[in-house]
Amino acid sequence: MTDATAHADQAVPATAPQPRRFAVVGTGARARMYTTALVSSHTATARLVALCDTNRTRMAVHNDIVRAHGLDPVPEYPAEAFTDMLRAERVREVVVCTVDRTHADYICAALEAGCDVVTEKPMTADAEGCRRVLDAQRRTGGRVNVAFNYRFNPVHRRVREIVAAGEIGEVGSVHFEWLLDLRHGADYFRRWHREKANSGGLLVHKASHHFDLVNWWIGSAPRTVFAWGDLFFYGEHNGRRRELAADYERAHGAPAAQEDPFALHIADSDDMARLYLAAEHEDGYRRDQNVFGPGITIEDDMSVLVRYASGATLSYHLVAYSPWEGYRVAITGSRGRLELDVTESPHTAPGRTEAAPVRGMPAPKENTTARLLLRRHWQPPEEVEVAVGEGSHGGGDTHLLDTLFGATGLQPRPTHTDGANALLTGLAANESMRTGLPVDVARLLRGRD
Repeated sequence: MTDATAHADQAVPATAPQPRRFAVVGTGARARMYTTALVSSHTATARLVALCDTNRTRMAVHNDIVRAHGLDPVPEYPAEAFTDMLRAERVREVVVCTVDRTHADYICAALEAGCDVVTEKPMTADAEGCRRVLDAQRRTGGRVNVAFNYRFNPVHRRVREIVAAGEIGEVGSVHFEWLLDLRHGADYFRRWHREKANSGGLLVHKASHHFDLVNWWIGSAPRTVFAWGDLFFYGEHNGRRRELAADYERAHGAPAAQEDPFALHIADSDDMARLYLAAEHEDGYRRDQNVFGPGITIEDDMSVLVRYASGATLSYHLVAYSPWEGYRVAITGSRGRLELDVTESPHTAPGRTEAAPVRGMPAPKENTTARLLLRRHWQPPEEVEVAVGEGSHGGGDTHLLDTLFGATGLQPRPTHTDGANALLTGLAANESMRTGLPVDVARLLRGRD
């Protein structure tokens, strides 16, 4: 064998793939999860190359995260330079964490620029935005993934496995009750989510998680929706008539807020103070508004009925002023019933606690418990062993990041179709609350023709 032949027979090492180039647009608190992952646990496969926001102070806080992990800060771009950023930094994928009503703007602009997109849920906040995203995706062929982290919770994955395996037969109905406690629920009424024009209300912003789970569990899509909803507990009128209201506009610097158990005290947290208080001079956004103040246009108590393409039905209830936090799900089929009970916080304590040192902020759900019961026809109930995952959202965030940023994923990523089906359930519920009538989801997607 000649030297040349020997050289030709040697294995040539494959070139390692380059990390995918990501930009994050919208640098509030939720975006920190993505920024941190892109500069720490997932740098072998994904790289943060730019930040974009309307607020430079918040972008600087995120660049501090970059520096804390021993990397050079990434370029910061104002919102109006979003498409310039995509081109200049050779961005291939965009993470959208902006105010919900602007999601469609950034998703569509990224797709048109040839980028793929990861967007926080909901995919957007109105039907027109949904139509724009679906149209842009069809035209460009780009990928849109919606960050439905609850799909990645191991307890929820076990529910899907049991239903998909036919253990309870053909699904006839689902009952789903979700309770937000006096810390977590109240928080939606302090910030931009309190205005339906920004968030679509809790049936769009929060319940898109839950509607997506039901769609995924039963393998179907919504067809007809009917709903009721009220601002029953929060808001100026309710606070005053129940003598719950304290007389302040925002908690920071307000003596009347000091003893209010519903007030958020941002200054208790260095991180929140830097991300929000220090950034107010740029855009005037106040993170700590009074939950019993004026200007709230979303509901806090909602009931929804859904008919699916499969013929199954859903009865859903969301309340945002519960003394405890968790959820109950029952899926009833032709061969039995599956019942899930999850307690995330059995009791809501006011003020500072060891678990929640920031007054008003939700406590970490470190002691979440879950019980899954399979009841087959003619058989005694069987408790299914499930383990709540570590980390936020029952371990869902960790597994979501592995799927979005890692070399391989645990399961298929939720797509634009999944995002639309969850979003349209909430939008149809909003329309039903407005009109008092059932709403055809397909008609809503087509528009008012």
